[in-house]
Amino acid sequence: MKSNQHDYLKYWRVIRQFVKIKYELTQADLDMLLFLYSEKYFDRDKFIEFDTLLGWDKHRFERLRKEGWIQVFRSPMTPGGRKAMYQLSIKSNAMIQSIYRKLSGEEIPVSESYNKMFQRQLSYSDKIYRNMIIEMNKIIKQQRHPSR
Repeated sequence: MKSNQHDYLKYWRVIRQFVKIKYELTQADLDMLLFLYSEKYFDRDKFIEFDTLLGWDKHRFERLRKEGWIQVFRSPMTPGGRKAMYQLSIKSNAMIQSIYRKLSGEEIPVSESYNKMFQRQLSYSDKIYRNMIIEMNKIIKQQRHPSR
């Protein structure tokens, strides 16, 4: 049997939950930002094209813009002129790069100050994810420093 050299998605669910809680994003918001990450610039039409696949939220574009996930690249000209163009903000790019680093084996922080999933008042499901983060980090450390 062939070995899995690139097993990036093994902990995707745990990383995704960590990101959603840390940045207070919905699953649909995160999916949208991941889709737009490869688009250098986009207009509302491109946003709407992918948004039709997600849960209905007619305020998603404006909310993401107001929260600093999307920023204006080019303002619109006069009516009938060129369209406004947008891009992901530095905040979005940093968050997505963090996701890729974690998928590539970076540990998830376990400190209360950096990870809301390690605070005292948690739901049962957050405790389950917290325990999985601890196990995931152990495996990552072991892979980095295999015992003899």
